[in-house]
Amino acid sequence: MPFVQIYLGKHLSQQNKKDISLAVHQSLVDIFSIPQADYFQVIHAMEPGDILYPESYFDVPHTGNLLYIRITARAGRTPDMKQALYEKIASRIAAATPVSADDVIIIFVENDLEDWSFGRGIAQMVKK
Repeated sequence: MPFVQIYLGKHLSQQNKKDISLAVHQSLVDIFSIPQADYFQVIHAMEPGDILYPESYFDVPHTGNLLYIRITARAGRTPDMKQALYEKIASRIAAATPVSADDVIIIFVENDLEDWSFGRGIAQMVKK
């Protein structure tokens, strides 16, 4: 049930966007064992200058290909699982696109089952 928001530059191609999206999704399937059909993402293609970042942070250099990935998911994953997810996403994106692993910034936000509705105004994952 993760919800993924990807913020990237408009200069990246439709194929790059698809490859980035699939890299994130397949990593969630592999590391968090989410169902393949649990695919909820929004890609925000940003104008030059709308993605702000330092040239380097924690000794990691950043370029104009920098992208932000915000993953909202239920609480309960271990720090090791999160680290494995971050590594898998960055390496898959770097292998499939012109974006280097240095330019993949991931923000993970946790919530609870009652914080999700998949339509009809119902929190489907809350048992009554």
